[in-house]
Amino acid sequence: MITTCVFDAYGTLFDVSAAAREAASLPGQQDWADKWPALAESWRSKQLQYTWLRVIMGDYMPFWEVTKDGLDWAMEAQGLDDPELRERLLALYWELSAYPEVPMMLAKLKSLGKKTAVLSNGSPDMLDGAVDSAVIGEWLDKVISVEEVGIFKPANAVYDLVGKHFGCAPNEVLFVSSNGWDAAGASQYGFNTVWVNRAGDPMDRLPAAPQHVLNDLTTISELVQ
Repeated sequence: MITTCVFDAYGTLFDVSAAAREAASLPGQQDWADKWPALAESWRSKQLQYTWLRVIMGDYMPFWEVTKDGLDWAMEAQGLDDPELRERLLALYWELSAYPEVPMMLAKLKSLGKKTAVLSNGSPDMLDGAVDSAVIGEWLDKVISVEEVGIFKPANAVYDLVGKHFGCAPNEVLFVSSNGWDAAGASQYGFNTVWVNRAGDPMDRLPAAPQHVLNDLTTISELVQ
């Protein structure tokens, strides 16, 4: 029986493209407005790559620092040398929009008596800012950051945090992520898993695979009943 529903944050609950999209829509930004999709994609890609590389190198640093490094690489790749734009993008990252179905989905899980949490690579202050900005804190029992263990997902030490906080067995957990590799890592750990594959990407070739693949979060509550 599923007692606890745990969600990745960035790309799962929060739209990671929102910062670049919103910055490009502001007045006076027409000169780079056509570059924001490529900037958003490379920013996210480098952000994730740097987490994996730092795990391999044994050189952990908070996710906010990784996020800034990823943005610096992405801006240089797009030929953007604009300190004001950099600061604007970083500020917007603390106010990412939640996907439209998120509040109702979380409220439904709480009405079913399920415990809910975020388990994210994000730094605690980043996560608090995003949760507050999206106004979803009332439906979350915990917001858990990897900073507790000083290593990034998909390390088992991160997934261990769910049992530590909730006292539940892995088979009581439904873990939901928009990252196929994260859902695969959680499956191998023993969680029930959902991959939210909004982009229609192929399945990652990894030792384990998510049990469920959805287009969005709308039907999550149906899986736990």
